[in-house]
Formats: sequence, C-alpha cells, structure tokens
Amino acid sequence: MTSASLASSSEALKRPPRRINWGLILTYAVVIIVTLTMLAPFVWMLSASLKLDRDVFAFPIEWIPSEPRWQNYIDIWTKIPLGIFVFNTTKLTVIVTVLQLLTSSFAAYAFAKLQFPYRNALFLAYIATIAMPWQVYMVPQFILMREFGLNNTHMALICLQAFTAFGVFLMRQFYMSIPDELCEAARIDGMSEYGIWWRIMLPLSMPALSTLTIFTFVNTWNDFLGPLIYLTKTDLKTIQIGIRMFITQYTQEYGLIMAASVVSLIPVLIVFLALQRFFVEGIASTGLKG
Repeated sequence: MTSASLASSSEALKRPPRRINWGLILTYAVVIIVTLTMLAPFVWMLSASLKLDRDVFAFPIEWIPSEPRWQNYIDIWTKIPLGIFVFNTTKLTVIVTVLQLLTSSFAAYAFAKLQFPYRNALFLAYIATIAMPWQVYMVPQFILMREFGLNNTHMALICLQAFTAFGVFLMRQFYMSIPDELCEAARIDGMSEYGIWWRIMLPLSMPALSTLTIFTFVNTWNDFLGPLIYLTKTDLKTIQIGIRMFITQYTQEYGLIMAASVVSLIPVLIVFLALQRFFVEGIASTGLKG
C-alpha cells in the first residue's frame, strides 16, 4: 500500500461522521403532510365521481371504487346541456383573459415608464380599489349594466372583467425591473410609445404575462356569482352554474356533481401546467423593484 493511500485512509478515519440534519428532515415531513392534506379533497372528488350517490359518503372511505361507475361521465352530458355550458365558459374566459392582458400591460406601461401629472396618485387610487370587496359595488354595477341594456348577456360580464387593478399592479412591478435605458434608446431611434410597448416591453414580460394569464383564467373560469347574477337564460349559463343544476329541490346527485367538477377542473390544470415554468419566475420577479 502506498503512502498516498495510507494518508487518505488516515484522513478518512479522522473525518467526523456526518450529522443527521433533523431540521431538514422535519421540513420535508411538514411539506409532505401539507401536500397530502391539500390533495386529499381532489382525490376524494375523483373517487366520488365514480360512485353511486349512496356510496359517496360511505365510511370508511373507499378511495378506489371496487366497481367504478364510468356512466357518470356520460350522464353529465345528457342530463344537462353541459356542452353549451363549457362553450360559454371557454368563450368568456378566453375573451376576458385576452382583454385583461392587453389593458393591464398597456396601463402598466404608462404607470411604469411614462411621466405625466399625478401619475403616482392615480396609480395609488386605482390600486386602492383592490381593497374594496366586489359585494360593495355589486348592486350599482348591476343597475348600470341594466341601464345599458346588457343584462342577461355575456357582454355584461366581459365589460365588467376586462379591467383589473391587480393585473395593472402585477405588470407595473415587472416593468419597473426593466431598465429605462431600453425605452430611451428606442425613443431616440424614433420608435413610438406604442411600438416600445409592443416590440420591447411585451416580449420581455412573458413571465408576468403568464402569471396574469393563470390568475385571470382561473378566476374567470371558476366565477360563480357573476354569471348567477347576470345570466338567467339556459343557453347563456356557464359550467359553474350548470353544475348547480344537479342539485334539485328533493335530491342531490353527488356522483354527477363530482364528475362535472372533475371535467371543469381539467382546463385549469392544463393552463397551469403549460405556464407553470413562467409562473414562479413571474411571481419572484415582480417584486424586484418597487
């Protein structure tokens, strides 16, 4: 055995044993417990969607049904016009999401990169509306839409949700992290403010736009109170209102309710999984510069 191997062996013997990091183990244990706790309702919903009504609340819970009832996923399309509800929800969600991306990014560019009188005061006044619950001005909004003749139309929901103070705040915080020198250089080259917003700011703000897309899509898709107030015709209702049709005066079809809930959850999961790479980056970067 050479002297080098002997030296390395002696150093290995002298090296103290690795200590167990109990703090890290405890952190992982807490994270796993919290994750399982949050996933449990969704797993129960998926399990209940494959059961008869009498078996949904059976105890102990049969997480994997011995006889899955796939017929529930067929009945939800025949008992109510679920296809129309999905189309209406998709239409409203896509239109509102696109409009919020345009209006929020455009207004945020003005608040972040343009100089005009009372800019900060206007921004604070606009952002302050976030603290006001929607229920406070719900009735005046309804009266306004009724006076405009937009009651019982999709246009009422589109007009009310096309602008969002949260989206302006999110996009402005991200734009503040972009150097002003880029805009100044573009102005020197003769580019208009519209061109700077379209050619420079939007391409650089993909993380923030993806984050806003997820928030807007989820909120609009899951909106229940808005369609409940403004939409009364069956051919205009959304999927969240349609699920309520499985609850009648004398009975509640829990298996069908859970099956329809699973179907309504699929688009949200697709959008989130497609944009999750930008989501964390957008949340982290919007607070870099105030």
